[in-house]
Amino acid sequence: MSTAKTSTPPSEDRAERGSTRRRRPRGGWRAALRRDWQLYSLAVLPLLFFVIFRYVPMIGNVIAFRRFEPGGSVLGEAWVGLRYVRMFLSDPTFWTVFTNTLVLGALTLLFCFPLPIVLALLLNEIRNRKLKRFVQSVSYLPHFLSIVIVAGVTMQLLALDGPVNQILRTMGNETIIFLQQPDWFRTIYVSSEMWQTVGWGTILYLAALTTIDDQLYEAARIDGAGRWRQTLHVTLPGILPTVVTLLILNIGTFLAVGFEKVLLLYNPLTYPTADVISTYLYRVGVVSGNFSYAAAIGLFEALIGLALVLSANVISRRTVGTSLW
Repeated sequence: MSTAKTSTPPSEDRAERGSTRRRRPRGGWRAALRRDWQLYSLAVLPLLFFVIFRYVPMIGNVIAFRRFEPGGSVLGEAWVGLRYVRMFLSDPTFWTVFTNTLVLGALTLLFCFPLPIVLALLLNEIRNRKLKRFVQSVSYLPHFLSIVIVAGVTMQLLALDGPVNQILRTMGNETIIFLQQPDWFRTIYVSSEMWQTVGWGTILYLAALTTIDDQLYEAARIDGAGRWRQTLHVTLPGILPTVVTLLILNIGTFLAVGFEKVLLLYNPLTYPTADVISTYLYRVGVVSGNFSYAAAIGLFEALIGLALVLSANVISRRTVGTSLW
């Protein structure tokens, strides 16, 4: 006797497999939350931090359109519309500090952004581990100094009896009052920023360099490429996503020039080149008590930063193929 076998038609079998693939697992995010609640709990404090100190304070931007009086309502007393916006748009002092902010931001981005890439590439070529660690430690160290210490060291170096002026006198030149001359402030600020941030900025690029496949370098050597061509055609394309991501983030903070360092280094004599939006907001809002006017300027600065981030992200996605979102 032969046993009869029943077979499922191919069309029904394909339909059954398709429905199985489309069937979603039960539970969804609730099951994932129950399974990995320990990991999700680590995100609670960071989320609370951003909600309390980043998103909730955004409600205060409403005083840019309302008259705020100290001791009165937190959200202002009465609507004034675009009065404060028109005030700072017609204020020549605002446009001076806005220009200073653009110039300082551009110089900082021009010099402080590519230097960590160059330093990371140079460190990647060092084969002596002890020398590499020594250079890394020396370059990282300024990042851990407070801005007050950095500003203090800068002022001591550039004082009339400081090392820089002593070298100038030794060479037969006249001493320079660096910290009281507007023409020198931008050079001083950008130089101190480079010294403090360049070494720390190499960390992400060094981490990105470790993800490049060694077989790519081997293939490049087989093709006759030297160290320069390997860097140009293998290393730089390998870290390009990291470079683009950090560039977009830096462009987003383009106008947020370091408030603390500028406040510590500048003085009324250097206002023509040193006064930036953040220090102007401090004097107008905190010192003078004109909080609504300061809020209007701060909101304008934030909108420009948002526009810069969105524009940089779109340009990067269309030209390089890499973007934040």
